[in-house]
Amino acid sequence: MSVVFEKPSLWNRIKPVFTGFDGPLAIAILLLAGLGLVTMYSAGFDHGTRFVDHGRNMLIALGILFVVAQVPPQKLMRLAVPLYTVGVLLLVAVALFGISKKGATRWLNVGVVIQPSEMLKIAVPLMLAWWFQRREGALRVSDFIVALLILAVPVGLIAKQPDLGTAILVFSAGLYVIFFAGLSWKLIVPVLLVGALGIAALILSEDHICQPGVEWHVLREYQKNRVCTLLDPTADPLGKGFHIIQGMIAIGSGGLSGKGFMKGTQTHLEFIPERTTDFIFAAYAEEFGLLGFTVLLLSFIFLIFRGLMIAADAPTVFSRLLAGAITLSFFTYAFVNMGMVSGILPVVGVPLPFISYGGTAMVTLGLGLGILMSIAKSRRFMRR
Repeated sequence: MSVVFEKPSLWNRIKPVFTGFDGPLAIAILLLAGLGLVTMYSAGFDHGTRFVDHGRNMLIALGILFVVAQVPPQKLMRLAVPLYTVGVLLLVAVALFGISKKGATRWLNVGVVIQPSEMLKIAVPLMLAWWFQRREGALRVSDFIVALLILAVPVGLIAKQPDLGTAILVFSAGLYVIFFAGLSWKLIVPVLLVGALGIAALILSEDHICQPGVEWHVLREYQKNRVCTLLDPTADPLGKGFHIIQGMIAIGSGGLSGKGFMKGTQTHLEFIPERTTDFIFAAYAEEFGLLGFTVLLLSFIFLIFRGLMIAADAPTVFSRLLAGAITLSFFTYAFVNMGMVSGILPVVGVPLPFISYGGTAMVTLGLGLGILMSIAKSRRFMRR
């Protein structure tokens, strides 16, 4: 007796590729992408091809998201060690043979010019999640020390370039993994207290430490200038304090409902520096006001909340740690960018996800969201 098996149709074969995506996460992504396109059109319509390029970058990020979402977390885990190793080696190559621009050595020519530090935003949490997955059920203090060393190597190399903004993002992404892995609050609280005391001491001693000729042995001169400018931007309103002052004016002038789409005077009279990149939040707040800011903030909160829900339901330690770290990385991006534009944090060159212009940052965004989608898909398929 012969048995005849029907050949599955083309749709049945490709159906798994298009199913399993997390609906709420997709809605959050589309909402933020829409806000980004609207903002870029207004801020960059007279800035060359910024709007068209921003749309193209979003499509590339969407394509990357779709492809990465098809890769199961187990296969992503296999990439952790090689991706981290290659990333660190490229950072060493940057230190030895890198291309310097405006006093910073951050780029490497490998046929095309790349910025290897961007890779570490994904490679570091991948590597740390892999490490804690291997140590599951047998965690010791020494395992956290090794994890801190894994984190310190790339962060130190990036900070030396110097690129404080990227170093903060890589450091925070790695720290989130270590925190979710079970780092005790007994170790976290003392560090927070020391940090709070340091900030208070910095504010109280501003008049002395920000004087010309006073050297800060921990930070470079330009980093010292950024901190001192944050403490008192009016000390040099047409120089170092210009960025912060104009950003605060734009945000404040937006009022409750904003000046209206494409009607921002600070933006279109070019008082806001870097209005399509690092300071685009000021342009957005000027035109859409407090109401627009609330919509943007709630959109980010929705994205972060959904990402944390995916992390909480993740089937493995690796998936849980990786999803949690990537999700809170979006919080770091948004908090640091909005904070520096609003004058409550130093200017460190961190883009606002979906909103700021930038090809490399958009690719990293697509990778991170693709990993989140992959973890969400794996959870759904395991329940079937």
